[in-house]
Amino acid sequence: MTAEEATSRPDVSVVVPVYNTLRYLRQCLDSLLRQTIGPDRMEVVAVDDGSTDGSGRLLDRYAARYPGTVRVAHQPNSGGPAAPCNRGLDLATGRYVFFLGSDDRLGPEALERLVAAADRYGSDVVLGRVVGVNGRHVFSDVFADGNVVDVSLFDSALPWSLANTKLFRRELVDRLGLRFPEDMPVLSDQPFTLAACYHARRISVLGDYDYYHAVRRLDARNITYHSRVEQRLVSVERLFAFVAGLIPAGARRDAVLCRHVGLELANLVGDDFRHLDRATQELVHAGVARLVRQHVTDGLRDRLGIEARLRLGAVTAGGVDELLAVIEQDTGRGVPATVFAGDRWHAGYPGAPADWTDVTDVRADWLARLDTVDVSWTDGHTLTVTARSPYPRFAAEAGPVRLLAGPVVGATRVDAGDPTGRTVRTEFPLDRLLAASCAGGRRHPVRAEVDGGHGRGGAAVRAPRLAAGRPRLLRHGARLYAVAPTVDGRNGQLVLSVVPVTVGQLVGRLRRRGGRGPAPAQPSGHGPAQTSGRGAEGRLGRHGHLEVRGAAQVQPGPLRRADQAHHHPGAGGTSPDQARGVRVDV
Repeated sequence: MTAEEATSRPDVSVVVPVYNTLRYLRQCLDSLLRQTIGPDRMEVVAVDDGSTDGSGRLLDRYAARYPGTVRVAHQPNSGGPAAPCNRGLDLATGRYVFFLGSDDRLGPEALERLVAAADRYGSDVVLGRVVGVNGRHVFSDVFADGNVVDVSLFDSALPWSLANTKLFRRELVDRLGLRFPEDMPVLSDQPFTLAACYHARRISVLGDYDYYHAVRRLDARNITYHSRVEQRLVSVERLFAFVAGLIPAGARRDAVLCRHVGLELANLVGDDFRHLDRATQELVHAGVARLVRQHVTDGLRDRLGIEARLRLGAVTAGGVDELLAVIEQDTGRGVPATVFAGDRWHAGYPGAPADWTDVTDVRADWLARLDTVDVSWTDGHTLTVTARSPYPRFAAEAGPVRLLAGPVVGATRVDAGDPTGRTVRTEFPLDRLLAASCAGGRRHPVRAEVDGGHGRGGAAVRAPRLAAGRPRLLRHGARLYAVAPTVDGRNGQLVLSVVPVTVGQLVGRLRRRGGRGPAPAQPSGHGPAQTSGRGAEGRLGRHGHLEVRGAAQVQPGPLRRADQAHHHPGAGGTSPDQARGVRVDV
């Protein structure tokens, strides 16, 4: 490299793989062009992977408007993000490279802060704090200690944050010849990130700023959501083989595989496994069982979270029918009884081996496993969740109990109507749920936490055999939201869903339902609508907002136990947050 080339070389290249994200792409690109690092120190390399929605044309307009900063390459669709990432990496010229999803965005100071940290500390990899948007789940434990100059891959929460949304030193990438495996339909960023972190001289974590905003797409059409289970199985198998080839067997490999076993592998036998056809069930079961036998040591098994441990234990117990029996317990009957063997506690799943069902060392987590028995509206201002434990000594041993819906802590009390003390009722004020959601809509998964004689524990609150109720439409400021209790079809967890609704969405959905909907109110011109307590009445305000009268509800109904299990499609189908009544996709 000549002196002139070194002087003109940008500090950082941002690679943006793009496929049919027109709804989000402009905001993504604008977040890059507003970076405080300035256009002279950065370049944007966007690779259009055969988009059909106009994303490629938008990229070309940005490249024409910002020559020298935005570069665009077009290629036929490759079926996954690996190929466009590799193409972008080939074209990138910066000292550092950063990968950004085309539906995500960066905080204005992100690149300047990341590059400064890498230069200051001599870091080969720098991870800035990631925050979720629209209810996107983000593993955030790695950011709990703020800024950490030197983080280990093996004794930190870093293995739970292995997306490629990091700053990588280009010299490291070139020295190792790192590229994304194009034979992995999903999860292709993890081998790249793992190899970089394994060989890095230093990995730094910055928790002092919202660097990366990970957006949950409201159309839920990215490749991870909709990848076929066979493709996910193939990718998981190749990922495990990569880890085994990279890290020698032992505690360090187990520290990394704990994430892959507890997340990617366990997800293959989640609740939606029961909706697969029999041949696919056999294929997935055999693949998961094989990976458990090959890679899950006793020590790794004992480090798994309780949900993953119990479900993978069911796989080791026998065939597909034994696994389906455990899933049926979770989805149809609820938390099983506790089985005592001397001083050991076991989860009473049918046929599961004792070494997998032993929950003695995580008794607090086991006690926190509650089943939802009812969700109801109270006075139009509160959602009340009633949950129950099957454990007969729950009141004495669990200690104080609280339920949380995402960041919102509910007011929990023991239900006086249950003399056994195993039932709790939690009130979630709707104004707090709305306030926590006003950034663009959220899914608030409900969790239970206990703090008693067996220590502190927590678990997802499941909702077996609960039929979805219809949403209520509520105003918060100038925005209209659909609020509904729903059930996540992948893991059976109760979710309080708060989704922004536009006038166009509302009118369109009502028209598709045969013209039924809110009766139009006569314009009054006197500001906010007044409460009438009679369903939803609305009009268009002067700024185009739907002004809702009354309790702002669309045929409200409690979420209640159904006579038959309610079907929630898994990946590739309708979003589980699609509630009855006015349907709102999230």
